[in-house]
Amino acid sequence: MLRLLNVLSLICLTLTSSVFAQSSDSNRNLIVNETYEQLIDKSRDTRSEGIKTLLSSDAPRRGIWLDALMQGKMYRDKELEILVIAEKNGREFTIFRADNGELIGTVKKRRVKRVSLDNRMRSSLRNLLSTQDLENPDATVRLVAIEQLLKKPNSELAARVRDLAESEVDEGIKHKMNTFVSIARLRSDQPSEQLAAIAEVKGSLNPIVRSELDALATGSEQPEVVLNAQRALDQIDSKRTVYKSAETLFFGLSLGSVLVLAAIGLAITFGVMGVINMAHGELIMLGAYTAWALQSILPNAVEWSLILAVPAAFVVSGGVGIIIERSVIRHLYGRPLETLLATFGVSLLLQQIVRTFISSNNVAVSNPSWMSGSFYINEALSLTTNRVVILFFCLFVFITLFVFLKRSAFGLQMRAVSQNRRMANAMGIRSSRIDALTFGLGAGIAGVAGVALSQITNVGPNLGRDYIIDSFLVVVFGGVGNLWGTLLAGMSLGIFNKVLEPWAGAVLAKVLVLVFIILFIQKRPRGLFPQRGRASEA
Repeated sequence: MLRLLNVLSLICLTLTSSVFAQSSDSNRNLIVNETYEQLIDKSRDTRSEGIKTLLSSDAPRRGIWLDALMQGKMYRDKELEILVIAEKNGREFTIFRADNGELIGTVKKRRVKRVSLDNRMRSSLRNLLSTQDLENPDATVRLVAIEQLLKKPNSELAARVRDLAESEVDEGIKHKMNTFVSIARLRSDQPSEQLAAIAEVKGSLNPIVRSELDALATGSEQPEVVLNAQRALDQIDSKRTVYKSAETLFFGLSLGSVLVLAAIGLAITFGVMGVINMAHGELIMLGAYTAWALQSILPNAVEWSLILAVPAAFVVSGGVGIIIERSVIRHLYGRPLETLLATFGVSLLLQQIVRTFISSNNVAVSNPSWMSGSFYINEALSLTTNRVVILFFCLFVFITLFVFLKRSAFGLQMRAVSQNRRMANAMGIRSSRIDALTFGLGAGIAGVAGVALSQITNVGPNLGRDYIIDSFLVVVFGGVGNLWGTLLAGMSLGIFNKVLEPWAGAVLAKVLVLVFIILFIQKRPRGLFPQRGRASEA
């Protein structure tokens, strides 16, 4: 009997809780009808108060109401004198009760009237919805919301954002929330509030903060506020200068990595073999087109096709390089001027083949997701992902090639042929075979460089022409045939170029780099790290 009474009590308690819960939800949903008079009022301020009332409620349908207002689907039913959400079907409307979502039916247009919002109210509502997203459990949603709010700071939302910041667990989001509150305080009419906010934002790199401080430093009538604002500006500008220098260094290294990739193959063919290969740029172009071809064959595997393009481009460009060496260059060793003219003709031939069989227009090579976007450091510095990847890829290619040439039997034979061909032949090394494979290796590295370049520049028949001169400059400056010299020269010229660009311009910067190399070669004709062997003796 006692057990039965316990069961009955539990059932009654459950039913009572359910009834109370339903009653509570019903009461919360009634809030939309309580704001009826406010939302249909002609006064903008009254309607704004109604929107704020909806936002501050804990009704489960709050998000639906606000979304309906933003999309212009909130109407007043003239007959029932309630708010409804309407879906337009031709000249009629299917309407639902706003408070509980119950279907009312299909009515004529004259029965309903839209709850109108002007641009100012829409902007205010958009900001209010953003603060609603700040309560979302997903940190990404909260981050996007606060970033949207920071673009157009609204002092009316400062108190709400401050309350949310106190319970925020993500430090990055919390910092942005506090920045938003500080911006609102900077706009205050009270000097004490402004001074407190200035102390909070000292050293902030947010551009909006700097703009607000600049406004205070030039427009405030309070000497103390002006003085503190100017000090904060000086501190911010000092930090931005440091990060600007870091950004310039990154862009310089990024350009340097591209130059190294483009020149490292030429360092082998020109530096070791003494061949002036004017078709080197077209071998880079073939590598870029290989990446495009693989993406065309595997359109649903963009993430992997670029990785597969690296060995494929090495094989394609390397194979074409061997063909060029066997058919043209082998007959011209020891005659550098004739190899220059012959390979220039080959470059024109390769360009025309691409124009004929592919297109004379540029083709698109998509970036995989892991090479898109950027690495965010702070408001003053972010590093583009594709250039970071190419920088590390350049170092990987360099280290791989360096180890291969130092540790492999082929590398030993190649160095032997380059230093003393007759002695190498006497030792049983087939110099003609080594020549072909060496040229093929340099061409293959050029193809790999083309894959990397396809991610940062246009892929077209003239791609190689843009890099051939720079490649020769890097090789000559670094020291003919020296890989370490090529790496150092490429990075140095990249940084030098980017340092000069802000005040000299892109074209004049290149001219100054060329003048610098000419003057340097006058003092050190063999470059930074001269290489022993056939090329240097010539």
